[in-house]
Parts: sequence; structure tokens; C-alpha cells
Amino acid sequence: MTTDDLVRIAREWLAQDPDPLTRAELADILGRRDTAALADRFRDRLEFGTAGLRGELGAGPNRMNRVTVMRTAAGLARVLGPGGHVVVGFDARHMSDVFAADTAAVLTGAGLRVSVMDGRWPTPVLAFAVRHLGADAGVMVTASHNPPRDNGYKVYWGDGAQIVPPIDREISQAIDAVGRVDELPLGHGWETLDHDAIVVPYLEALAALPVGAARELVIAYTPLHGVGYGVLAEAFERAGFAAPRVVGRQAEPDPDFPTVAFPNPEEPGAMDLALGLAASIGADLVLANDPDADRCAVGTPLPEGGYRMLTGDEVGGLLAEHVLRHTSGDDRLVATTIVSSSLLAEIAAAYGVRRTETLTGFKWIMKAGPGLVFGYEEALGYSVGSDEGLPVCDKDGIGAALAVAGLAAEAKRSGRTLLDLLDDQARRYGLHATAQLSFRVTDLAEIRRAMTRLRVEPPAELAGRVVESAEDLAEGVAGLPPTDGLRYRLSGGARVVVRPSGTEPKLKCYLEIVVPVEDSVAGARARAAEDLEALKKDLAAALGLH
Repeated sequence: MTTDDLVRIAREWLAQDPDPLTRAELADILGRRDTAALADRFRDRLEFGTAGLRGELGAGPNRMNRVTVMRTAAGLARVLGPGGHVVVGFDARHMSDVFAADTAAVLTGAGLRVSVMDGRWPTPVLAFAVRHLGADAGVMVTASHNPPRDNGYKVYWGDGAQIVPPIDREISQAIDAVGRVDELPLGHGWETLDHDAIVVPYLEALAALPVGAARELVIAYTPLHGVGYGVLAEAFERAGFAAPRVVGRQAEPDPDFPTVAFPNPEEPGAMDLALGLAASIGADLVLANDPDADRCAVGTPLPEGGYRMLTGDEVGGLLAEHVLRHTSGDDRLVATTIVSSSLLAEIAAAYGVRRTETLTGFKWIMKAGPGLVFGYEEALGYSVGSDEGLPVCDKDGIGAALAVAGLAAEAKRSGRTLLDLLDDQARRYGLHATAQLSFRVTDLAEIRRAMTRLRVEPPAELAGRVVESAEDLAEGVAGLPPTDGLRYRLSGGARVVVRPSGTEPKLKCYLEIVVPVEDSVAGARARAAEDLEALKKDLAAALGLH
């Protein structure tokens, strides 16, 4: 694409852009004839994939903006057709409310019925609302835990789960056929959903979760400047827990996330204020949600003082056993992803229930099959169910926090902590120690080169363990759809999965070591930690990344 082509396309975009901020941004770029900036914004476009869109705010098709959102809404409208019903929610990120209103206007103008939430509420409330209202689809404007400059557009289908192929491709093709957005018919008068109409039914659905009878618990909590606090506090009050003590500096929604480098509880430093609060109040439990509250992070006291954040796999194992103890039936199913711990298979076998693995992402977990009572992914996502089923067909950081609190309160009543429960599982099933190795890049070509390097020169040994099998997930494995990833099974029960992130410019590596507990759990943990560090070092060398 030549510079003249870029300028022509940019001017066409400018002519239809309804946003004065992005119009000014683009006019400045054109005035300076900044070819690099034009190419960055117009040579590519944000790809509409499974779950929707996510990207940096700004002008052009390779950014999140009002034109991109209106085109996406118009594509969704074409797939659904007139008369369909769509629920729209939004969080507190920059432009989320504007993008939600634009979506409602385009959908209504296309002859659909639209219900828009009147508050900045968590993503699981939107996912719940789709099924609760019998809608045909849902849209949540959020970038979850991405940096402040990003926003996104998640699409749900009538089952209340995120879209999967081929629906995503159909919507993407329909978006390509949309013309100028300033020629789209825009509607008005959509329905507004207030707190009583949708948050209260969501909270009532959470009442069926397995929380147990114990309630004596001191909890430190942070929503990380997101929208989780109000709904979580109300959920805990309804369940009979004392109100969690919240990190004051992070309690209110703030799209700039001023106290954290990345608003993701997995990132280094993100939990520092919450852990400080926990220490000051002697908390029995530390809880956090990411900004749209679909994820839940958990911390617990250490015997020697201080606190430790649990991994997603550790919480997943604890919640899986908790759910299976509190549910019944031979047709129960639990599910996790190919990058999560193999511990779930051991737990499922012990309880005589079915278990399956899916591709990474909750959109796939929710398609695992009938009888699903629990699903989780290692990236702090959990869907907790009961004998009545799953209240939300997506990851739910509020429901998970409630279930973890019930589990921790039960343990405290017996004079124990979540760490004691983890030790119990290690003795029962073997210690399944997991870790993640991530490489954040500025150039996505680095990720492509690293994946190519592994495919061309696969390792024969990692950390002294023989690579017993190497699977290219792009070819489709064990009946799963093809995806860009590599899985290595090593001697001694170890496993490595390498894949590009679907939401961030990262290459992610998922490591697991299984260590029998022959003497003490502490000894097994020390051996596993050494093995994981050696595995990280060798894998980084094999990738050519540091």
C-alpha cells in the first residue's frame, strides 16, 4: 500500500468519523503526513475473532474507536437480523459508555431490540443477563485487564457464552460488507436495565453456589480500579459475610489505573496494596478482581507471617474439589484447558465424574458438554456451579470469590488455611506444580520467529527430562480445533505448552512438574521449584528469547 493509498483511505475514514477526538488525531497525522503513523493505523485492522475485538484506542481500523465499534455493531446486526434481542453492558474504561451507546443506536436502527445496562457493572452480569432475559446475543464493552489505553468488544451468543467459530467468521464477513458508518440508520429508545432488573437476579442466582455454613472470616479485597466492588460487596452481604475491607486507593473505578503498571492481579506489584491491607488487618483471605471482575485472584496467610498469592491452578484444584463435594449426580462434568494443570484429571477420577480438556479460553470451556458443574483456566478464571447448574456461562470473578470465601471459612472453622488444603491435595494426588514463563514483545514478529524456531528445531531434552512427545496444536490434537501452539510431554510427568497470547503481545509458556510426596510436602515443593526454574531456563534458550 503506497503513501497515497494510505492518505486516501485515511481521508475517507476522517469524513465519516463522528468522534471529535479521533478526528483531531487523524487530521494532525494527515497534516504532518506522518507515513509511519498512517501505516500503523490503516495498513491492518483489528481482527474480529472468537470473543470479539480488543486493541488500543485511537483513529483508524487498527484501533478501537467509534467507527470500528459502529461497523462491528452493524455486522452483528446483519447476522442476527431484524427482531433479534441484544443486551449491551459496559465497564468504566475510557469510551466504554460511548461505545455501548453507539452499539445500541446501530442495532436499534437495524430493527433489533436492545437492552442497555444503566450501570458500569461486571462482565459476568452481562453474561448472566443474556440467558436470564432470553436474548439472542450480548455485547460487553471492556478490555478486561489490558493497559489503560486499550478497550474491547466482547460478543456473547444466546447461550450466554462467548462466541466461537463459525459465528465469529460470519460476523467478521458481515463487518467487511458494512459501508460508511455516517450512512447507517441510527435508532433511539432502547430499553434500560437498572440494578433491580438485572443485578438483583444475578445475585439471587449466586445464592445457589456451594458456600457452606461458616462465615467467620476477615477479608482484604481490591477491584483494581475496576467495577467489581459494589456487586461483590452486595453478594457477600447477601451471603452473610462481613463486608470485605477494600483497598481505598483502588476502590473506585478509574480508567487510568493509577496505582498499577498493569491492572492484572497476575502482574508483579499489582497486589501490593491489597497484601499490605491484609497484613494491617490480619486478614484470613485476600481477594481481588480484575477491572471487569470476570477473574478472581486469591491470597492466603503464611505460617511464618505474610501472605502468598495462589496460582490459578491451585485455586482451580481447590474449587473443583469443593464443588464436587457439594454436588451430586453421576453425569457431572468438570473442564479445564490444555494449558492448565493435569490435577483436575486426578480429582475427577477420585470423585467418579467426567473431565475434559479444551482449547485456551472460557469460550471453549463453556462448550465442554452437558452436566458441566465447574470449569476453570489457569489465568484466574472460574465458573462455579451447583446441582442447579452454572449461574453464568462464562468466567465469574464474583461467584468464584464467594465460593472461595466459603471454602476458606470452612477451613478456618477447623483451624486450617487454604495452604493446608493444598497440602492435603498434594498428599492425595501428588504435587502438581505449575508456573508460567511469558515474554512481552513490542514486535509481534518476535513471537512468530520463536514459534518457527521451535517447530524447525524442537528440543530433545529440557531440564534433564527427555521430550517424549511433541504435538503441534496447529494440526489439531485429540479432536480439538487447530490453534497456534506446541505441547511437549516430558519424562517424569512434566509438560510444557507454548502459545501466543490471544489478547496481549506476549508469548506464553505453561510449565507443569508432577512430584510424588514421599516424605514431606515442603520437600516436594522445594524439588518442584528447582525443576521449574531449570525448565524455564532451558525453554527460554530453546525459544531464543530472554
